[in-house]
Amino acid sequence: MKGDKLIIKDEHRRAALGIMDLLWPELETHRGKYILTIAGESGSGKSEIAAVLAEMLAQRGIETLVIQQDDYFIYPPQTNLRMRLKDIGWVGESEVRLELLDQNLGEILAGKDEIEKPLAMFDEDCITTERIKVSGVGVIIVEGTYTTLLRNAQCRVFLDRDYHRTRSARLERGREAQDAFLERVLQIEHQIISRHKSAAGIIVGRDYSVSRGEEK
Repeated sequence: MKGDKLIIKDEHRRAALGIMDLLWPELETHRGKYILTIAGESGSGKSEIAAVLAEMLAQRGIETLVIQQDDYFIYPPQTNLRMRLKDIGWVGESEVRLELLDQNLGEILAGKDEIEKPLAMFDEDCITTERIKVSGVGVIIVEGTYTTLLRNAQCRVFLDRDYHRTRSARLERGREAQDAFLERVLQIEHQIISRHKSAAGIIVGRDYSVSRGEEK
């Protein structure tokens, strides 16, 4: 999403390094494009870890594309907030066009040279489109709250940090008003996202340690 703010810290680099250690043996032998998802609650470090992983892969000669789930929301950020305020039941997977995101990933795996995808503009509160060349890309990192649910992925990473532990990161990012309504939203998201942990192949713990997951 254009206008997003990244604050990369040592713990994000530590987690990215741990993910790379587990991932690299598979990447060395994999043929074709490789799709990795990074999921977790708001403020857990998804965007930051994705950015660091992209840097690390570039250093090893692998071109990487980062796709943000935020671009695939049905409504742009501020409009989506108004929808939530009108009906708190709007919060959840139905806010996001996950089927379109999966479709775009399928197009990449099928060998398309470029894809057309949505692009959310935070400051302008609108959603436009962009065309991205993917012909030379080796790894696609897809980050967002519900990305564990995507079918077209070779590996799924889950950040096991709930909204109580991400408060300082959310305050620093300053993208949303940290009020009682947001707490209700985060509680709902927690109930949904926590169920996805068992489907992940790599888990980043509360202290940013990295381990293998159950991947059911």
